[in-house]
Amino acid sequence: MELSDKIRNRSARVGVLGLGYVGMPLAMDFCRKGFRVTGFEVDRRRLADLGRGKSYIRDVSSEELRKWQSAGRFLATGRFAALSQQDAVLVCVQTPLRKTKEPDVSNILAAVGEVARRLRRGQLIVIESTTYPGATEELLLPVLRQAGLRMGKDFFLAFSPERVDPGNPTWGIANTPKVVGGADPVSTACAVELYSQVVDRVVPVSSTRAAETVKLLENTFRAVNIALVNEMAQVCHHMGLDVWEIIDAAASKPFGFMPFYPGPGIGGHCIPKDPRLLSWKLKTLNFDPRFIQLASTINEGMPEYAVERIAEALNRARKPLRGSRILILGAAYKPGLEDYRESPALDVMSLLLRSGAKVSYHDPFVRSLEVRGRRLLCVPLTDRALKAADCAAILTAHPRVDYRRVVRLSRLVFDARNAAKGIRSPKVIRL
Repeated sequence: MELSDKIRNRSARVGVLGLGYVGMPLAMDFCRKGFRVTGFEVDRRRLADLGRGKSYIRDVSSEELRKWQSAGRFLATGRFAALSQQDAVLVCVQTPLRKTKEPDVSNILAAVGEVARRLRRGQLIVIESTTYPGATEELLLPVLRQAGLRMGKDFFLAFSPERVDPGNPTWGIANTPKVVGGADPVSTACAVELYSQVVDRVVPVSSTRAAETVKLLENTFRAVNIALVNEMAQVCHHMGLDVWEIIDAAASKPFGFMPFYPGPGIGGHCIPKDPRLLSWKLKTLNFDPRFIQLASTINEGMPEYAVERIAEALNRARKPLRGSRILILGAAYKPGLEDYRESPALDVMSLLLRSGAKVSYHDPFVRSLEVRGRRLLCVPLTDRALKAADCAAILTAHPRVDYRRVVRLSRLVFDARNAAKGIRSPKVIRL
């Protein structure tokens, strides 16, 4: 097959649709292996940065970006006409949930529609964007067939869920096994061959539907276990116990237990969303996924629980929540990252503002953000800022913060992440 020959000799041109946290690292990995990559992006600010050789993704250095640009292996464009020149197109656009908790497929439909208008014989299309089981063949394949070509003969279609963990220094694209499921056996074989060029191990599954479900299981597993420890944090609080001590002791068991840790909610692009995608799909099949829904309810209720605990701690200090100065430490959804989209810290801040608290925040990675229509700027973590706050609330434990100093200077510390582990002080209230 001509496509297989091109993949093996690295002459295949690879197009990546969407240059975010998934698409950019993936594009760079293909460049490292000798492929020519065209990245497609609609965000003008991102394109302007890329045009200057500047990376906006922490896991991709500007130096490496410029290296592949200078070598002619990477080109970023906002023009979809070049899609017809690609031998493989990898779709890496966002697939959020609507406010109704239903999947918003507008981005992926628009992206696949652009591909369909330029689809030619011999192309491989791989969907990496997370979606519900069945979406690739039920929703996206009909769009591609509008080009008048036959799937499995004229073009090939597969789903391969992204497994990117932004900021993880150990596990990247190359050493994280890649799951691949094609719409037919030939498509599976083509996708396996492509990813085998950049990934140490490729795991083929029987269908696109199976591959879609793998991704949802992975993150539903995490969401359910996080919900369990979030509820256990509340249980331990009612019993006067330290949940962190309980988890650490349980983790000493060498089998049958895997530690998960509580927090003020769950964030990121996958864990809050994927269980809801699975629940939505199951409801269309007249199946009520009670366990998954309960986990989502518990996790989504944690910001409110965190605010209740802050108010409780202030009350013991004879201060009402209304009018109190709350300094939030950490706004990003994950330590070491600047991304605050879907961060539970935003929900906590919103609830505090609604309760009449005076909220400020410090995050070494997030310069500004918007909460309840207000633009908040990051405040420096000065001695004065810590001493002035009625409560410092640690919601994301960034590694650049000296938490011993935070405890020493603050009047009260609400620690939702056990960042002050090992620090004994009556001022520290742990989740």
